[in-house]
Amino acid sequence: MTLSIIIVNYNTFALTSACISSVLRFVQGLEYEILLVDNASTERPATDFLETFSHIQLIPSPENVGFAKGNNLGLAQARGEFLLLLNSDTELLDNALCPMLAQMQADPKIGALSCRLIFPDGRVQHVANRFPSLRLELLELFRGQKLMSAQKRGRVMQGFFFDHRTRLETDWIWGAFFLTRRAVIDQLPGKKLPDDYFMYFEDVQWGYQIRKLGYKVVYDPSATVVHHFRAVPEPRPTGKRKRVNSALLPKTRWLFC
Repeated sequence: MTLSIIIVNYNTFALTSACISSVLRFVQGLEYEILLVDNASTERPATDFLETFSHIQLIPSPENVGFAKGNNLGLAQARGEFLLLLNSDTELLDNALCPMLAQMQADPKIGALSCRLIFPDGRVQHVANRFPSLRLELLELFRGQKLMSAQKRGRVMQGFFFDHRTRLETDWIWGAFFLTRRAVIDQLPGKKLPDDYFMYFEDVQWGYQIRKLGYKVVYDPSATVVHHFRAVPEPRPTGKRKRVNSALLPKTRWLFC
């Protein structure tokens, strides 16, 4: 199996269906599988997906375990050499899969790869980012970035300051289109991606752990995917999960200083 595509659904039946349909338009010739993890959706039965997409593998979770753990449920059953974590609120506009896979196959040191993500109105999303650091904190605090050229500011600061028209090696990428490889996952603790956070911030951890293994995290704008950002419902984590998130956030912020 070449490619496993993992999509986590939570009460986004229409968006998830559109996402799967867009994937199916561009998988001709690929050896692939689609694993759909349903995070205990209440909108409608998860089995409704099988009426339209009978060949997908449905993985129902008895409870909403969040984005990161939901992806790990899919990773545990995925058979592909390459693994694509794809948000349920994304749609492929072009054949993003083949050129991204070709890059992974050509460079075994790429541990994670993302493409250009845009809002439905065409605005670019800030996918390539730096880890939090004391240097960046001080630059922003004292507005040191204003003394840099636009090109240097984008390279040093990335995120909001980077125009996302250039391929580059970065610290971490968004998890909305996150292409990695089985060989990377198998080297991580527990053979899974870090899933301490219920939702958000997990992609920072992923980038840190993958780079720690000696792999590169790369952003490449040669393929484009629409991301209906914040269209996915944000379920409230349990009290315990809230406490874990609150405790981890400051530690993650200063882990890279």
